[in-house]
Order: sequence, then structure tokens, then C-alpha cells
Amino acid sequence: MPNVAIVTDSVADLPPQVAEELEITVVPLVVRFDTESYLDGLELSPDQFYEKLRNSKILPATSVPPLAAFSNAYDKLAEKTNEIVVISLTSKLSATYQVALEAVGLMKKQCRVEVLDSQWAVMAQGFIAIAAARAAQSGASIDEVLGIARHTMRRVDMRAAFDTLEYLERGGRIGKAQAFLGSLLKVNPIIGIRDGEVYPVARERSRAKAVDHLYTFATGFGNVEGLAVEYATDLDEANRLVERFHSNYPQIPIYLSRASPVIGTHTGPGLIVVTVFGDRQASVSIKCNSH
Repeated sequence: MPNVAIVTDSVADLPPQVAEELEITVVPLVVRFDTESYLDGLELSPDQFYEKLRNSKILPATSVPPLAAFSNAYDKLAEKTNEIVVISLTSKLSATYQVALEAVGLMKKQCRVEVLDSQWAVMAQGFIAIAAARAAQSGASIDEVLGIARHTMRRVDMRAAFDTLEYLERGGRIGKAQAFLGSLLKVNPIIGIRDGEVYPVARERSRAKAVDHLYTFATGFGNVEGLAVEYATDLDEANRLVERFHSNYPQIPIYLSRASPVIGTHTGPGLIVVTVFGDRQASVSIKCNSH
């Protein structure tokens, strides 16, 4: 165990083997179907969730982890270390950050815990946790780990394509992307996150064009240190996109990640996400193409 332990939540969508290898503790959010509650990704696998989502007349809902989920995780880690950094889902989309913060006061053990609002979600949040964990494993101090995490926050970006914004609207997480609503519910919308909030980027007439948009977005970066492709249900589509990236970036780690049930609740089964850890080569204008 490094001197600094890293904690994140399940919305970071870290591949399980990555979390295990880097010793990142993942605290699950909660998915609810009516009176049934499940720990995100643990008690309800993505396959089970998306099957349930398609067949259930009851729309799922999500909630933050209980305070005890964080405080128990902190106490367990405090047996091995005196310092913990928590990389949280953006506070603009969830109260998870606040829960992670409040849980520090419930700890039974003495330990320095720093909770960082990542201002991101999915693998953009995941890359911040990965960078922090790698720094911790290399022997960095807690303040150095925090500095690297904050630096990484400025170097990640993501785009997500959907079949419909219906789920995002129902879940109340649509933010500035509500400009897409109305007739656009059935177009292929593309969104990003800026300052912790969802915002509209473009709309495409077909799924193939939407995936091309994600590819073009990702190839507009320099000094790329990592790429991630996330999918909800279409593994073949995600694998094809990973292969396209491999030809451009043969030396760079490309993570294939599954969108967690909590993410799926707000996006539906047609989600595909690309996240880049790198530097923008040039500013890209944000537009809603009418094609």
C-alpha cells in the first residue's frame, strides 16, 4: 500500500483490473428499481442492469453512497496509511462529493483525508484517479498527489454520443444540453462536460457520424497519455473504435470501459463515450450542426 491511498466512486467507470492494479478503492453509488436497491456494479452487473432497463416498466433512479460507505472505506485504509485522497464525481451532477466530505467526520481513526471535486465523471474522472494513484505508488507526498490530480483535471476531456437524451432529461442531469430537447430526442446528440456540467456539443444524423465525431474529437489532441472508450451495450462498436485509435496511437494505453448502471440510468443503453488525457492542439468551436 502506498503512503497515500486513493479513493474514487463508481461513476469513474474504472475497469476493475485497473482499480485493482493501482490499489484504488471504489465506493459504489446506488441504483434503485422501485423498492429494490443495488450497489452500482457490485450487486447489479451492467448486463443485468441493461436487461432490466429494457424490460422494466419502472424507471430506475440513483442515489449517493451512504455516509458509512465512505467512512468505512476511510477507516479500513487508515489501518495501513495516514493519508487519503478522494477523487469525487462532479458536485454539479451529484451530492457524492458532499457525502465523501461529511464522512471524514465519522471516521474512527485519525487520518488526513483530502476530498477533491474532480468536476468530471466517467473515465475523465477515472484518469484523474489513475494519475493520482500512479503518483502515490511512485512515492509522492499527499500534496504532490493533489497537485498532480488538479493538473490532470485540466488535461482531460470527453465526448458522449447517445441514441436519445430522454434518460438524461428524466434524470434531471441534462444541464445546458436541454437546448437539444424537443425534436432532437431522436437525433444522435453529442454532449461534453464543462465546469462540472453537461453541455451540448453537436448533433449528428446517424450513429456512424456520431462515432466519427468522437474519433475526430480525440485525434485533435497532442501529447496524448491515455484514451478510453466506454460503452453501455454495444461491445463490438466500442472495440471497432478502440482499433481505430490503436492505429493512431500505437504506444498509448487505450482503456475499454463499461458504463456503470448509475451512468446507464441517466444515458440509456445507446451510450458510447470517448475520453482523452492529453493537450488540446487547437481550440474547437462548439456548434450544433443541422446537416
